[in-house]
Amino acid sequence: MLVGLQGSGKTTTSGKLANLLRKQGKNPLLVACDVYRPAAIKQLQVVGKQLNIPVFANETSKDVVHIAKQAMSTAISKLNDVVILDTAGRLHIDEELMDELKNVKQGVKPHEILLVVDAMTGQDAVNVAEKFNEALGIDGVVLTKLDGDTRGGSALSVKKVTGKPIKFAATGEKLSDLEVFHPDRMASRILGMGDILSVIEKAEESFDLEQAQEMEKQLKKKEFDLDDYLKQIRQMKKMGSFSSILKMIPGMNALKDVEIDDKEFVKIEAIICSMTKKEKRDTRLLNASRRQRIAKGSGTTVQDINRFIKSFEMTQKMMKKMKNDKGSMKKLMRGIDENSLKNFKF
Repeated sequence: MLVGLQGSGKTTTSGKLANLLRKQGKNPLLVACDVYRPAAIKQLQVVGKQLNIPVFANETSKDVVHIAKQAMSTAISKLNDVVILDTAGRLHIDEELMDELKNVKQGVKPHEILLVVDAMTGQDAVNVAEKFNEALGIDGVVLTKLDGDTRGGSALSVKKVTGKPIKFAATGEKLSDLEVFHPDRMASRILGMGDILSVIEKAEESFDLEQAQEMEKQLKKKEFDLDDYLKQIRQMKKMGSFSSILKMIPGMNALKDVEIDDKEFVKIEAIICSMTKKEKRDTRLLNASRRQRIAKGSGTTVQDINRFIKSFEMTQKMMKKMKNDKGSMKKLMRGIDENSLKNFKF
């Protein structure tokens, strides 16, 4: 049972949690228990459709306890082994909200009550956690919006005040951006020391090992071309936004003011997909007329094409050097600085 204030991200978190549990072999059912907020039921149905996870909703009833009990019966008949109740929130804590949540708790006796807290609210999150814990007896906390400017310092206070563990952390907008909370890793983030273990886990989950090994073999035989570049971008996108990954790398916290627009990578895909096979293999073929054609096809400008090709050719040289010099990766890492990232285009 997910509880929390309105706007904390309960509905999206419900979907993220269902997605995470399904990866662990569970068969979840999402339940729309927010009968007050306009389009709340529709939002959960959209999330369920995106994930291909069933959603139980009764749009004719306002009795939340009755809806929750109906959902439990449906879960038993449909062999769903996890039921996630997306309950209603309020703009502030009131007796009506708490009474309804108490009735749902008494009616279906959930195994766990998770409080969804917006990490961006800072110390206000502590007051919210304290009130919900006193009224319902929560079992854990889910911190959302940890991909923003906050480092999650409120997590320490919430744990201290409630005595309940932080169980999950939402680190992005995608429905896959929910991870199990690790206190030691959060401490590293708060101190600006990064979280390299989470980066490794994201890479292991997102990257296709066979595809990576095949690409390695190809790169040893031929030069790095735009097809290879495109494959790497698509693999990286599976890990989440580039800016969120950068924050987790030790030493990169100092570059937090450097703006990296992930939409630029969408432009890259459009540019490369607008090229012919020969053009992808050899950028020297890209004369003025070809660049104009690619710009029209990708919805970009010739200047965008020029910047991207220049950037890619630098990457191509770097890859060639790494291929010939095993120690060049260390040199490359030493050469990364704030200025090079500020000048990064595409």
